[in-house]
Amino acid sequence: MPTGQPPTRRTGGRIRNEDARDAVLAAAIELVEELGYQSVTVERVAARAGVAKSTIYRWWKSKAPLVMEAYRTTVQQRMPEPDTGAVADDLTAFATALYGVTAHPLRVRTLRGLMAEAQLDPAFAEPFREWVESRRAVVLTLLGRGVQRGELPATADLDAATDQLFGLFWYRLLVGHRPLEPARAAEHVGQLLHGLRAQHRR
Repeated sequence: MPTGQPPTRRTGGRIRNEDARDAVLAAAIELVEELGYQSVTVERVAARAGVAKSTIYRWWKSKAPLVMEAYRTTVQQRMPEPDTGAVADDLTAFATALYGVTAHPLRVRTLRGLMAEAQLDPAFAEPFREWVESRRAVVLTLLGRGVQRGELPATADLDAATDQLFGLFWYRLLVGHRPLEPARAAEHVGQLLHGLRAQHRR
């Protein structure tokens, strides 16, 4: 093998595609948190990511699924699924991280904007609901593990409990009548679990 030659670099193929996809997702989340959903365009994402628009359209048919995939990926990284071995601790860790968004005004603005957009734009509503379901699935998993370990009754309505946890979050986030305080997450989770257990005892 000749010496003094630079090492051969891989071009094209899976590595390049994954790098480009990651760059597009990163650009999309940066822009939606900087500008808001309505001001994000595929052209802006392509320019920020350093790729062609055609590259983006190979993977996403429009802006809506692109932005929500970027948001889903980012939220999963920011809020990994807790697994402490106890349902109360798992839910408290999740809710504490959830409420922690209030420390980031741009993220609060983004969440409010995405919720509003989902009510106004039918094309955006479906990918938004898919993202919501992905977050609900995490809480349902935590509650389900609690049932399996005998911490919660098998008859507990886990769907309703999940909605209650997120309902408090979204109501306070959107209306702003009361603060979302991470320090109170354990208290709110305790009330939720007490209700599930009390209902079973009745």
